[in-house]
Amino acid sequence: MTPNDLKRIQQRLGYEFKDPRLLEKALTHRSVGADNNERLEFLGDAILNCTIAQALYEQFPSAREGDLSRYRAALVRGDTLAEVAREFDLGPWLKLGAGELKSGGHTRSSILADSVEALIGAISLDADMAAAQKRVMAWWQSRLESMDPELVLKDPKTRLQEFQQGQGQALPRYEVTAVDGEAHNQTFTVSCTVAQLEMAVVASASSRRHAEQSAARKTLRQLGQKA
Repeated sequence: MTPNDLKRIQQRLGYEFKDPRLLEKALTHRSVGADNNERLEFLGDAILNCTIAQALYEQFPSAREGDLSRYRAALVRGDTLAEVAREFDLGPWLKLGAGELKSGGHTRSSILADSVEALIGAISLDADMAAAQKRVMAWWQSRLESMDPELVLKDPKTRLQEFQQGQGQALPRYEVTAVDGEAHNQTFTVSCTVAQLEMAVVASASSRRHAEQSAARKTLRQLGQKA
């Protein structure tokens, strides 16, 4: 990675690393070798959950514990993390092994999501937890402000089903179109078909259930509904 690459990434992240090696490690997938971002991902996941939990606690003073947990889950799920990664256009800068390069790992949501968590962990080590939490709040602020609690309490499949029923349309049809990877690390690709759209909507995730939820969420968006 060239100095110009590092500079551009840091500008997009809104954070300048004192130790650029931490940034490079955060963008290194386990398919490259032992020196990868998994440990940073572990650290970043904990910081992200803690930061979002506190933000929600302050934003919704009357919400019950169970509802706060659902709000947090919606904000830290893999799809949301992958969206953040795509906003920064992280894909081209990810370091991947040959197999992942051939299979399009630069665009895979799970890999993109992991890289964001790893970046949060890397910032905490480069500076401190407060700096990492500040970046999380900057990256998630618009999502916190626009979050609709009523939508969060219903999963995308339920919302899509209710929308179809309200429109007098047939219920969505889900189909697993591919299962890739080793048994312990599989990726499920699922299509969602509704009458209003000419083409099925496709999504991938680490489980069939999550892939179906992601496909339903994308379908809702294409139908002009909040997701």
